[in-house]
Amino acid sequence: MGAIVLVGEPYYTKPYMTTAVRYVVLGALFLIPFIPLYVANSLFFPFITGKGFAFRILVEVAVVGWGVLMLIEPKYRPRFSWTLVLYGALVAWMAVANFFAINAHKAFWSNYERMDGWVTLVHVFGLFLVAGSMFSADKLWRKWWLTFLGASAFIGLYGLLQVAGVFTINQGGVRVDATMGNAAYLAAYLLFVVAAATWQAFTSKGWLRYGLFALAAVQVFLLFLTATRGALLGAVGATLLGALLWLFSTKGKARRYGIGLAVGVLVLVGGFVLARDSAFVQNDPTLARLASISLEEGSPRLAIWSMALDGAMERPLTGWGQEGFNYIFNTNYEPSMYLQEPWFDRAHNIYLDWLVAGGIPALLLFLALLGSAVVVIYRKGDRQERVFLLAAVAAYAFQGLFVFDNLFTYVPLAAILAMAHGLSSRPIQKLEDLPKLSEMRFQAIALPIGAAVGIALIVVVNVPSMRAANDLIHAMSASSNPQVNLNAFQEALSRGSFANQEIREQMVSYAIGLANQQSVPREMVSTVADAAVSEMTKQAEIQPRDARIWVQLSNAYRAQGDFQGAREHVARAQELSPKKQSLYIEEGVMLIQAGEYGAAREAFYKAYELDTSFEELATYAAAGDILVGDKGTARTLLTERFGTTTVDSNIIMLAHYERKDYAEVYPILRQRIQNDPRNHTYYLQLAGVYTEAGKTEDARRVLRELIQERPDLSTQVSQMLIQMGQ
Repeated sequence: MGAIVLVGEPYYTKPYMTTAVRYVVLGALFLIPFIPLYVANSLFFPFITGKGFAFRILVEVAVVGWGVLMLIEPKYRPRFSWTLVLYGALVAWMAVANFFAINAHKAFWSNYERMDGWVTLVHVFGLFLVAGSMFSADKLWRKWWLTFLGASAFIGLYGLLQVAGVFTINQGGVRVDATMGNAAYLAAYLLFVVAAATWQAFTSKGWLRYGLFALAAVQVFLLFLTATRGALLGAVGATLLGALLWLFSTKGKARRYGIGLAVGVLVLVGGFVLARDSAFVQNDPTLARLASISLEEGSPRLAIWSMALDGAMERPLTGWGQEGFNYIFNTNYEPSMYLQEPWFDRAHNIYLDWLVAGGIPALLLFLALLGSAVVVIYRKGDRQERVFLLAAVAAYAFQGLFVFDNLFTYVPLAAILAMAHGLSSRPIQKLEDLPKLSEMRFQAIALPIGAAVGIALIVVVNVPSMRAANDLIHAMSASSNPQVNLNAFQEALSRGSFANQEIREQMVSYAIGLANQQSVPREMVSTVADAAVSEMTKQAEIQPRDARIWVQLSNAYRAQGDFQGAREHVARAQELSPKKQSLYIEEGVMLIQAGEYGAAREAFYKAYELDTSFEELATYAAAGDILVGDKGTARTLLTERFGTTTVDSNIIMLAHYERKDYAEVYPILRQRIQNDPRNHTYYLQLAGVYTEAGKTEDARRVLRELIQERPDLSTQVSQMLIQMGQ
């Protein structure tokens, strides 16, 4: 590099390194839109963790590079806006709220399943800062949004291939999820994509305009196929808002487009409402799902929201910290939630999630942040920005009533907020007046320090947990030597990651699975179970107020064969979540295994009486009656609830089997065979019960029936018949 030597230090005429750093920062920012395509199969929760770690690393690179770059390029220095102030205040307040959380570590770091917490919040804020500075100064917003849309085209292609059957839908069923692994995540992302594609189409010409309109149409089609009701309703509402904004932002003939769009949406919605009970709607899975929207269908959401509000009022100032909703869910659990998933960690409403996480201040700051961006874009944005960006925010805000945020609602929302910041920002004079670093000092001092800080950030924030996520995959994989798996679990725990709870829970699951494998030596089973008990005991010491941890510890004791220890720890979970029926069901099953039928009946009735509307809980109560020999009460209960005493239920069969009432088991298994004659398991179970009852000839007859129905199993079944002395 050439230099002109003056008095003092060299003056570099060609700032190559400044340019290089600028391209590194921009490269990181322009790679972020492609993160949704990344599925890290080598890491635990591959659809979540890979994206999360990639995002954090790219933001760390961008923030450090930007921090160095602003020393030599004043135009990149932060500028003042109320959007920036409110966003910064939200991030700062959440740090305070998380400090006072019951589990501060998880509040800051989150876990593999969510990859959220304050660490992600501050990284998203970092994206906001750097993008708001760099893209506004260099007028690169259009190029970034086109890159965002280009990446979305690949995601859309993957979704179309799922529709065509080339790729499987990751979460099963018919709801398209592309590379997100969750249809609701994809739907929320597509809301931003459709708005951005339409916006950019209106500002483009020629083939690009038509291509963007086509992209928007495809993404609307995929949005429909996600069958995510909140997002689809949000899209309808946003379309109406966009039409109205267009109507009031234009004059003359152009206004007809807004009127036509609004009328079209209203006609479409009205027609759907009128046809919701038609065969056409009911025979289509997606349309039928949309048609099912009702207060009754939404009762689980309403119950969760009620729990969230009750819990939030217990800690209205600082909230429960991020990832703290599970404490509310356990304490305020509503028995009406029995058939829902057992461990909710979100309120499924972004506003309630902020209220729960950071109290009233966090909710007000979040609303003010959105409001500031809306006001700025409406006042200072051009017509297209006003219409389409505000429609995107409206769609996000509406669908947020029913779901929680994820990484790729955070990213496009942060981009819109950064644009609002750029539109309204003004220089901070004290920062502007700071001296500009010379190129020589930039290269000799700033760059090495920046590189060291960047490397340290990446290593400390990401590497240990990435390695542990990979270890966990190995620990959970099939192996002929359980010691290898146990070593992998212990290696994962030694990494110092933020996800020890998940690692320990998976160790418990592995121990339970191993205990059920008769071919595994009992000494090895005991070794793994002992390790699981030890590790979950450590977790319980860290999180003594989390009912889920005590259930996991109870399961670890079950794997160990210590049913007394298992009962003691599930009782601790019951203290923390006294209205949760599943905890009493677990206790009852353990009591059956211990031969304490009377206590099992008592536990089952506790579960049933919390909410007698659930038929499944009625079968447990009846099973308890059967176990203690009170068949009359059991028959009365079953007849009242099912109209018959022959109820297809595993717990009913187990109760009859424990009482050696084999004649009551035969018709249940016979009914299962009739309903699913290809399922060989039912034949084998029925043959086993006949054998247990001493009816060997009946058992042989069932096995011969199996051979007739499943000739492919004739060799194995014939061997069984030979062993039975045919």
